[in-house]
Parts: sequence; C-alpha cells; structure tokens
Amino acid sequence: MYNRIVCSFHCGIRDCAVKPCPSDEVPDGIRSGSYKYSEEANSLAEECEEAKRLGAVDGSLSEETQQAVLQWTRHDDSSDSFCEADDIYSPDAEYVDLLLNPERYTGYKGPDAWKIWNSIYEENCFKPHNVKRPLTSGRVPIPFSGVCVEKRAFYRLISGLHASINIHLSARYLLQDTWSEKKWGPNVTEFQQRFDEVLTRGEGPRRLKNLYFLYLIELRALSKVLPFFDRPGFQLYTGNRSQDVEVKNLLLEILRLAKSFPLHFDENSLFAGNKKEAAKLKEEFRLHFKNISKIMDCVGCFKCRLWGKLQTQGLGTALKILFSENLIEKIPESGPSYRFQLTRQEIVALFNAFGRISTSVRELENFRNILRNMR
Repeated sequence: MYNRIVCSFHCGIRDCAVKPCPSDEVPDGIRSGSYKYSEEANSLAEECEEAKRLGAVDGSLSEETQQAVLQWTRHDDSSDSFCEADDIYSPDAEYVDLLLNPERYTGYKGPDAWKIWNSIYEENCFKPHNVKRPLTSGRVPIPFSGVCVEKRAFYRLISGLHASINIHLSARYLLQDTWSEKKWGPNVTEFQQRFDEVLTRGEGPRRLKNLYFLYLIELRALSKVLPFFDRPGFQLYTGNRSQDVEVKNLLLEILRLAKSFPLHFDENSLFAGNKKEAAKLKEEFRLHFKNISKIMDCVGCFKCRLWGKLQTQGLGTALKILFSENLIEKIPESGPSYRFQLTRQEIVALFNAFGRISTSVRELENFRNILRNMR
C-alpha cells in the first residue's frame, strides 16, 4: 500500500551469505511443521492436516474440537499481525542456526542499502512531508511539530531499530581480511560517523535516545506476555522433552526478571483519546509496520536481510503484545487461548530481537569506554 521500492539483485559479497542448517540437524519437533505451543494446539493441528489430506472433514471430531480448529485457522491469517510472516511450508524455506550466522558488518552498503532505509523513513514513518529522512547530511530539524504522541513513538521505534543495527555493524566490523584469517571487532571511526554529536550535527545523541526507547518498549512487552508462557499447557515441542522443560524454565526466569524492572514504559499513554480515532490510528500503525517488514525482503544481502527481518518481526510482535493486553489478561490457566496466540516465528523473533537490542546497549557502553580511554 505504501511501498514503491523495487527489489534489486542479490549481493554477491562472500560475507553476505547465510549458512543453512542441514535437515538432520533440525530438531524433530520443529521439522514436524507444528508451531503452536500447547498440547491441545499440536494435536488439533495434526487433525486438521489429516482432514485436509483426505479432502473431507473428519466426522469423529466433536463440535467443540472442530470449532477450535477453525479458531486456529482464523488466527493464522488474523488482522492482529504486525509483520508479513514467511511461509514456513515453502519449498524454498530453510532453517538457519543464528549462532552460525552472527549479525556483523558484511560490506553491504551504497545505493541499494540507502534505498531500503530511505523507503522505510520516507514512506512509512509518520512525519510532516517537508521533513527529509534523517540520514541526509546536515542537521535535520526535529520533525514532530504538530505530530501526535503515537506517531512520534512510531518514528522513534524505527530510528531506534536503525541505530541498534548500526551499533551491531560497528561493533563487529571486519578489521582484517587475509588469506589466513579474518578479524572482527569494534570500529570506533564507523561508530563516530553514525553517532558522534559533532559529526552528525546533533543527530547522534537523538538516535541513541531512540535506541533506549526501543529497549524499554520491548522490555515492557516481555513483562506483559508472561501469563501466556506461564500456563502449564505451554510447551516448546522441539522433540527433546527434558531440554524443553529446562528452556521453558529459563524463559520464564527472563520474563519474571523483565517484570521486576521498576521503570517500565507506560503504554497507556498511547491511543488514549477518542476510541474511534484510536482504533483508526492503531490500524495505521499495523499497516505501516507490516509494509516495513515487506521492505526488508528487498535487502540484497542475505545475512542483513535475515537479521533485519528478525528484528523487525520481533518489534512487531512486541507491539502486538502491548496492543493485546486485555486479551492476555483473560488467558485461561488451562486449555488453549484462542483470542491471543503467538506463532513459533513470533516467539523466536521476540526473544532474539530483545537479545539484539540488549547487545546494542552493552556495545554502546563498550564504545564509550574505548572513547574515554582514547582521550
């Protein structure tokens, strides 16, 4: 609806490539194709697939079970999604071990990379049309005069995401590339070009403030989604039962720690006005963000696209959680929750995105220490 960018050819740089997982290394529970996280959901998904394969409805299913299957189907195409999810059943889909494909500088830059962010800022961020994108040279005037708090928040989230990605690339920069070894590490010059107050004419500190704003938003989402994961019926289903139990306990530990944080962002200040206008604005939020996730498909570098989409979907999932607070509060302690669900992709993206923004905050402190020692 908003996107006018034309996707270009894929990047041929060696470090842009992504190493997929061999199929025999993917856990059985993931390869099974089931991505709903409860015992009931998994069994219902299997029954639904069987019914489709036979080309008829299984008459042995109770009316209640048939209704549950219908609810799951509706959820898959629901209007509460903030991102365009990839088709995990596509023959072109591949599993990727993120630990083997770390986010770092790949050499992908120039006009193609510029067009991606230009399209995101110019066509999808709420701002006055006379204000140009924040990547142009020279000091950019504050674009928020006469813009409501919700649209300002959207802009700050995208700016924070952009800042976070730039910190990752500056922190894991290719410092040495010889036939015998590659050396990755912090590139202070690259960091300063993007965030130094003087070199960016005042824009750098604002970008870093937006980074912290993004951190608080995603932290708030983790604290709010605890009831969904804390249900006894929620299981991970990777195929390794003992490991699934251990990982769930660690996951809950993280969520409870997030909930204990005393200075949460108060999302109640958003969409607090006229209900009709608030609903309209919320839908604009969703459509704009969904379009940004589509733009990420146009990133030519495979590894940049992987991490860009992952972090975009993670932020989209965080927004979905914050906008679904009433539904989460009504989740039953046992049995499936039809009104609020998270797919496997959304769960993976949510926690990995928070991991990346947390890493940005840590790397930012590392750069500060380096610069302090250089003086």
